[in-house]
Amino acid sequence: MNAQLASATPVPQTQPVNGARWLTRALEAEGVDTLFGYPGGTIMPFYDALVDSNLRHILVRHEQGAALAANGYARASGRVGVCVATSGPGASNLVTGIADAMLDSVPMVCITGQVATPLMGTDAFQELDVFGLTLPIVKHSFIARRVEDLPRMVAEAFRIAREGRPGPVLIDLPKDVQMADASQLPAHQPASVDKPAAPADAALADALAAIAGAEKPVIYGGGGIALADAVDTFRTFVDVTAIPTVLTLRGLGALPAEHPHYLGMLGMHGTRAANMAVQESDLLIVVGARFDDRATGKLAEFAPFARVIHLDGDAYEIGKLRSADIAVPGDVATSLQVLSAARSTCDDWRQRCYGHRERFGFRYDAPGSDIYAPGLLKRLTDIAPADAIIACDVGQHQMWVAQHCKFGHPRNHLTSGALGTMGFGLPAAMGAQFACPDRTVVLVSGDGSFMMNVQELATIARCRLPVKIILLDNSALGMVRQWQELFFAERYSEIDLSDNPDFAALAQVFGIRARRIEHRAQVEEALADLLAQPGPAMLHVAIDIKANVWPLVPPNHANSSMLESNPAKPDPHTAAQGLTHAIPA
Repeated sequence: MNAQLASATPVPQTQPVNGARWLTRALEAEGVDTLFGYPGGTIMPFYDALVDSNLRHILVRHEQGAALAANGYARASGRVGVCVATSGPGASNLVTGIADAMLDSVPMVCITGQVATPLMGTDAFQELDVFGLTLPIVKHSFIARRVEDLPRMVAEAFRIAREGRPGPVLIDLPKDVQMADASQLPAHQPASVDKPAAPADAALADALAAIAGAEKPVIYGGGGIALADAVDTFRTFVDVTAIPTVLTLRGLGALPAEHPHYLGMLGMHGTRAANMAVQESDLLIVVGARFDDRATGKLAEFAPFARVIHLDGDAYEIGKLRSADIAVPGDVATSLQVLSAARSTCDDWRQRCYGHRERFGFRYDAPGSDIYAPGLLKRLTDIAPADAIIACDVGQHQMWVAQHCKFGHPRNHLTSGALGTMGFGLPAAMGAQFACPDRTVVLVSGDGSFMMNVQELATIARCRLPVKIILLDNSALGMVRQWQELFFAERYSEIDLSDNPDFAALAQVFGIRARRIEHRAQVEEALADLLAQPGPAMLHVAIDIKANVWPLVPPNHANSSMLESNPAKPDPHTAAQGLTHAIPA
């Protein structure tokens, strides 16, 4: 019987080169090795071509997972992430992940199937104007009308995604274009990427003079440092100038957490030392940051005494929200190399800043036997490998990760910054693990965010990805609950998640090793056990629903108005540490 079946098996034939097959070869030529997607009717020719390609396709369980996995792949590696979906709902399910990439400047190429060109505009089955739908959230969009369009479009898509300020690019691919004869098309040639413009000598000279004359300078670094591949030059600049430095959420890792000149993250949930330094400074040296409202608080009262030197690879960010006294657009790394010749004589200022850092540093001696999330996260990065990648979702746990975890490089911290996408963490961690298979990848999630893309546990289990999951479960939408407590008179509305499933049991159903802990005494052993697992594993952590994230700058307040607890009802976790309610003068 087996012999008969074997003899009946058709001999594979060389497939003709159609648009879809040409595209798979073009992706290989662009250096793509992994893409994330979900098949369907209009993208089926492309999926047929994948069978004969060298590309590794990861079948996710929801198209949003595909976009966010490609997003995490790109963030962790610096390479272009690629996701694929069919037309209609497949394409629309990509939208959140595309928007997240646009707002956080993540290079992606998103390929969507489309109905055949004669059917476009007829309301055909699963037809959707994905070009128009995504127009505000991509750097550029393409619709292929003929197979001959593909060489130009693919080359331009990858060039645009990489060049300048990175971002997502869409290629909408009608089914008949995928099936058309492409044998006459040339082999794909990637387009060259233009180097950033050189900074102006006059602006750099003005910046050097301003740094030399400042009495209270502060370096304010953001996500543009990593985008410019300028981490090493930034660290050199901080080392030689010895200027107190603060970082944004997306800038974390640009300096090591223990760096002698680092004061911490600034902004709504930043450190008191960082916010105090910025508010008192007379010169802000802004490197790859955009004066985001979560960093500045009330913009009109942000750094009120400071002149601003603004370095950025995107000239349009300079002066957008805060006027720059000295604008330095262009290549950030080159600018920092020149400015490393600056010398700052501000010893008294340094000592004041470092004194605040010591006086107001985080403490981890919260009372009681409940698990204290900041302490758990600090211990995580104490024992995890130095190059571990930590992905997180959005909410209280996201801010605890930013405050208490250590990152060796900005690409080791995967967080949805500008869009604040719940459900980001699990697929982003998955993408990062594919990009960096030999490194430890940890997901820190909350019970609210985790359920938004929980289906990707199936992808992790199928691929045996060794992602380590720490799920902080307070049975609530914690950040919303905290704001309702502080700013809405404790009128709690739709934040109750007390009917959560047993997450450890849920993970085990997917074939993922999991356990639950509830007491602080369990933390040390449980973290060590989690990190030691060779495959995927989950640690389900029960925490107090009343635990809040501190410090906190109330909305529409200056960063000097930080709260350390609820003035009406102090949080026992912070009250026991002797913290005050606002920054002293």
